[in-house]
Amino acid sequence: MIMSEKDLKLEIIEVGRRLYESGLAVAKSGNLSVKIDDENILITASGTALGRLQEGDIVKVNLDKPEAAGSVKPSSELPLHMLVYKNFPARVVLHCHPPLINGYFAVTKTLKAMSFETKFYLGDIPVIPQETPTVTVPEPVIAALKSNNLVVLRNHGTVAIADKFEEALDVTEALEEAVKSAACARLFERGILDSLDSALRDDFKRDEPAYRMFSREHIQAIVDLVNKDEFIAQKGKELDLTLQLAIRMDDCDDVFKFSFDKGKIVRLDPDVEAPFVISAPRPTWEQVFLGKLDCFVAVTQGKMRLSGQLGQLSKWYVPFTRLFSLFKEIKIK
Repeated sequence: MIMSEKDLKLEIIEVGRRLYESGLAVAKSGNLSVKIDDENILITASGTALGRLQEGDIVKVNLDKPEAAGSVKPSSELPLHMLVYKNFPARVVLHCHPPLINGYFAVTKTLKAMSFETKFYLGDIPVIPQETPTVTVPEPVIAALKSNNLVVLRNHGTVAIADKFEEALDVTEALEEAVKSAACARLFERGILDSLDSALRDDFKRDEPAYRMFSREHIQAIVDLVNKDEFIAQKGKELDLTLQLAIRMDDCDDVFKFSFDKGKIVRLDPDVEAPFVISAPRPTWEQVFLGKLDCFVAVTQGKMRLSGQLGQLSKWYVPFTRLFSLFKEIKIK
């Protein structure tokens, strides 16, 4: 259903009110935009309070001609919003200043996940340093949004992109809640946020050959690594990890089907006929194999497509999380 400009403005007003009432945007902080069509967007005006928006506070801007007509000027974050729409199929952009998120990422660089929901829906949250009150260099933000629909701007808030405002609100609220849980855990265990282990892992990366992504040699190297992993072997037996899962790169013939038997990959075929098929374009798979994007998170955020029921696949969440983490251990060219 195509919404009118008036209805889209009313939706922006409602989202701004929700952000204000939930404490995610106060005073004149934050900005919102929505894509009208391939050429135009609506964006909140400069200096407006999201909690008190009126229709006149929302500006129509052409993506090829960012100079808005009239005396009401668009948000100073317009260049970031425009670059999002030029790089992603997203229909909405939500930028706000959640206080707990800002406080948390002011003192640490990574999110300590306290729940399965946080790992499943948020994954690794990219954190982009900011040196100015407005995003003057949007390119690093765009690069980070390739691996997650939600990005933290350090000392400046969050940027979420989605097809609907509801989805952008969901991930933003989920991160604020996750930070709250991490802060509570810190009260009980002071060392819970230590990042020493990740630093050590970076120091001891193995010197291994690099493979062409999605080549037979690349996928076979992953299979060999998975079949040597004791954790997957143990959980595969406990959870009877016996199924067929295919992975496919869009717009090419690169596809591989893994046949699991109690956690072991007993067969690898160039075949897409499987009850579960994960597919995505090349840039998304590249983020996965570089360890910047978790497959479960990518599916829930719409960056990857899953043929088959996610709920059924999720019963093997623990071994598959380990399996997907092993993807990044094999270097790609």
